[in-house]
Amino acid sequence: MKFAHIADCHLGSYREERMQRVNTASFIKSIDNCLNENVDFVCISGDLFNTALPSIDVVRETVRQFRRLKERRIGCYIIAGSHDFSPSGKAMLHVLEEARLCVDVVKGDIVDGLLKLRFTVDQKTGAKITGMIGRRGMLERTYYENIHREHLENEEGFKIFMFHTALTELKPKELLHMDSSPVSLLPRNFNYYAGGHVHIVSDSSIDGYEHIVYPGPTFPNSFTELEKLKGGGMYIHDNGVVKFVPIILKEIFSYVKDCEGKSAEVVEQEIKTELLAKNVDGMIVCLRLRGVLGQGRVSDIKFKEISTLLYEHGAYFVMRNTGSVQTQAFEAVHVKEDSVENIEKSIIEEHVGMHKGISASVDVEKKLMTDLMQVLSEESHEGEKKYEFEGRVADMTKKVIDTHLGQ
Repeated sequence: MKFAHIADCHLGSYREERMQRVNTASFIKSIDNCLNENVDFVCISGDLFNTALPSIDVVRETVRQFRRLKERRIGCYIIAGSHDFSPSGKAMLHVLEEARLCVDVVKGDIVDGLLKLRFTVDQKTGAKITGMIGRRGMLERTYYENIHREHLENEEGFKIFMFHTALTELKPKELLHMDSSPVSLLPRNFNYYAGGHVHIVSDSSIDGYEHIVYPGPTFPNSFTELEKLKGGGMYIHDNGVVKFVPIILKEIFSYVKDCEGKSAEVVEQEIKTELLAKNVDGMIVCLRLRGVLGQGRVSDIKFKEISTLLYEHGAYFVMRNTGSVQTQAFEAVHVKEDSVENIEKSIIEEHVGMHKGISASVDVEKKLMTDLMQVLSEESHEGEKKYEFEGRVADMTKKVIDTHLGQ
């Protein structure tokens, strides 16, 4: 038995056309690898798309790649992740399944108040596959807590559990504040746990759970991930042997500039001189600035000129990050770069208790701010008019405030 494990493709995530192309090309390369390795089937553990309803161009390319698998009689099994899940049920994943290009393995029935998941059996190998969706803010945890485990754990044969959840025991230090659950949330006695959501590369066994695998993204999804991962990847399971297959279509050149005590003009000139001395042909250049400027502002640095010069020297794309640079006249919010969720938590921790108009305990204020952020991240429902959306958000905001402040 030979199968591929892919996750977190986030197709359609980049606004910039060049980055969209390399993101899509990395996904295509993952399908190439599946075909070249002659796998029996493919597991995609959530966030195939960056949204439940991606653009037509993104869907068209995805369909084209799924058809390549189908034409080779390679099964494709999927679960929804926190990005491509839709509470309304209107998600592109369902369209792909209706077209018989893939199978969503999250299927089951409610029996005696518990969710009894059904196995999807791969016809070629007999592998038994099931799993659980991922949702934002760990909202899927209640699903796990209500799973009927006995029949899952007692089922015989080669079993795969697909999930899109952060596990506390496997979180790296930089994701310390990320919402997570213990590994005990997963049912036992499976041969392979095909994970997604956490963009790390790992194959671990913990307390009797064999092969808990995170393949990372097929292409890094942020500036920090580009710096850290240097590329994407996937896993191949070949008769018990698990191997990581990197996907690197563009090299990443990371450049960190210390601005401490220097003027914006000097920093700009040094960046130009130092970077033009490097070979960046065909590379994605990640330019990070840090420190306190001695004179001038970050906006005084002509990044457009820097990018133009690098493109003339063959760079594929230039990204910059100035979140860690300050000016002497500005006290920055000190937030470690991380996921959006972690940044929000850091801001809350730093500013809790500073608003004199809130007469509540620190814990209550933290929960209030967290819930308000969640409400304000709401998106309009399909077909919902603007005034209806605004009214719904206003009602939710009032409810949150009343709940926490008792007004």
